[in-house]
Amino acid sequence: MTGLLTDLYELTMSAGYFEAGKSAEWGTFELSIRRLPKNRQYVIAAGLEQALSYLLELRFTGAEIDYLRSLPQFARVGAGFYECLREFRFTGDVDAVPEGTVLYAGEPMMMVRAPLMEAQIPETYLLSTLTFQTLIATKAALIVQKAGGRGVVEFGTRRAHTPEAGVLGARAACIGGCIGTSNTLAGFRFGIPVMGTCAHSWVMSFSSEQEAFRRLQDVLGPHTIQLVDTYDPIEGTRRAAALGRPLWGIRLDSGDFLALSKQARAILDAAGLPDAKIMASGDLDERRIGELVEAGAPIDVFGVGTELATSADAPSMGAIYKLVEVNGRPTAKWSEDKASLPGAKQLFRFPDHDVLALANESCPPGAEALLRPVILKGQLVEQPPIRKVGQADSLPVLHSDALTVLIDQIRMERK
Repeated sequence: MTGLLTDLYELTMSAGYFEAGKSAEWGTFELSIRRLPKNRQYVIAAGLEQALSYLLELRFTGAEIDYLRSLPQFARVGAGFYECLREFRFTGDVDAVPEGTVLYAGEPMMMVRAPLMEAQIPETYLLSTLTFQTLIATKAALIVQKAGGRGVVEFGTRRAHTPEAGVLGARAACIGGCIGTSNTLAGFRFGIPVMGTCAHSWVMSFSSEQEAFRRLQDVLGPHTIQLVDTYDPIEGTRRAAALGRPLWGIRLDSGDFLALSKQARAILDAAGLPDAKIMASGDLDERRIGELVEAGAPIDVFGVGTELATSADAPSMGAIYKLVEVNGRPTAKWSEDKASLPGAKQLFRFPDHDVLALANESCPPGAEALLRPVILKGQLVEQPPIRKVGQADSLPVLHSDALTVLIDQIRMERK
């Protein structure tokens, strides 16, 4: 985890903290959701595992330090700063909500408390990994809800913005409720169930569709999913059904999924294969899936790629990382439309609403404190469990009286 994987200004500010004698000062930074993504009423928090790994493994190599020395922005920085980077370790504390937690606008996802340099440098990476995976997990949750209990498999690596985004996107999609992924590396790294069929190239490489189906069945046995729409989806289904068991099912990748799935179901049932499943894939999103489910399409599993792996209708989120305390003194930003709330905070969840409170407030009866300690003094305390994503309804966000009083006091002092 290289310390250079950050924006330059995180490093120039760190040099400034060092030169100004502020290295021993502790800052509390809050990573929160300023505004929800487009078309979203909530988000599903994801990416914490990668965020914690980054903080625990963050280092600067000699070559990286030499590179910083060569930059004109660091020409006036003393040698002591580079020695500090050579020994750099994260020694602070982190509180965070478990992955899979439903969050709303204005709510914190993570609190980082550490010496200013140690808390400043991670800003870019933390925002990137938490925002990206949260977007994908949220999109997955929307799709899964529309699927109405039918399985959704993540198929999007080839459409993801980088191969690594495909791996992490697969992980986030499963946090959002997907039953598996086509990404083999994600399966290896994270223990996610992997699922695959074949490409049209497999079918086209044989002299007949029937031979292609038979050969695939010889290899995969009960895991065989025949791709039936290379030439004619109805004839393809008949040929797959004629081979009989072992067969998991068929996949439709184009055409009128409602009509084709009904015809395919009838063919499979008539062939004595009532347990053979039907998968549909191809430019699906929550809207199309919802329409198919409402219309009664006998589709058992949906494979979703592009729309899920890129969160296509909402590819960005207004997450922010703001300083809220220095050595216990509350700080806040007052810019128009970008004001921040001062003080370290806790988020209490009741069955029907949330309360955003100060970190030192006691948990009210009937509430759950969502921000949990995960790193203390630079050591991992707990890898929070991933919550099972369920039906998420919009909850009103309330602010505690103590926080409101504090905000009013600071505003009065500012005036």
